[in-house]
Amino acid sequence: MISYETHVLPNSDYYVYTPSTLAKKLFFYPICTGSFRYESGYRLARDSYDSFLLMYILKGTCFVTVDDQTMQATAGQLVLLDCYAPHAYGTDSGFEALWLHFDGPMARTFYETIVLEKGSLLYPAHPDAIYRFLYNIYDTFRSRAPIAKDQISGTITNILTDLLTAETTQHATRKTQTDISDAISHINKYFYKSITLQELADIAALSPYYFSRVFARETGMTPHKYLITTRMANAKFLLKTSQMSVKEIAIRSGFSDESGFCTAFKKQEGMTPNEYRNTVC
Repeated sequence: MISYETHVLPNSDYYVYTPSTLAKKLFFYPICTGSFRYESGYRLARDSYDSFLLMYILKGTCFVTVDDQTMQATAGQLVLLDCYAPHAYGTDSGFEALWLHFDGPMARTFYETIVLEKGSLLYPAHPDAIYRFLYNIYDTFRSRAPIAKDQISGTITNILTDLLTAETTQHATRKTQTDISDAISHINKYFYKSITLQELADIAALSPYYFSRVFARETGMTPHKYLITTRMANAKFLLKTSQMSVKEIAIRSGFSDESGFCTAFKKQEGMTPNEYRNTVC
């Protein structure tokens, strides 16, 4: 089918597919696929389109916005999006892409695992194979060939497996670890102040959602849990080494009031701050 979207150039076409009930239960399945040429000024923003998107950038550049974070995708990269969530993409200079909207029982698991480890913009381990896989699905519909549900599902599995097993570059790994370390240093330095998730995510240059996932992977706890644990460590130190009142210790440790501090302390330590202060250790 010919696209009539604004800023989509001629010779762009797409094909839709309605999977059977059995295919939805058992397989990865395509929803629509296409090969588009976009000119400068193209914009698309959706609250939801029930599928996941694989978009291989063949030429040019496009921007992609997800979780309030905008990224630049260039030729050779593959964009992986959860279209159930708000998302947008477009271009100021034009680009060409081969794309596939798909879904399946394991689609979200694959998506979350890949994006958590590598992000939404990916360099495939085997780019020629990825292009061939996507093109074969697209060409099956374009040529009106018989649809083999199991074969198409296997092709989508191959694409996702390639993305899942592609090695993250050492530079990217070091960068992520450095960004998380900067956020941890910020907590350690300013734990007595009000610290928001957005503030920490901004330090790491990540969206709050992805920052939380990466932070938990690196530290074994959520950012909030890490902050509370740091505040408690400071409070325990002051209880054992100073004559400050419990109220003053609570405030100096970042808690808004004495009551909230005592409740949190007893929940974590199994005793009140004064009981902890009077223990011999």
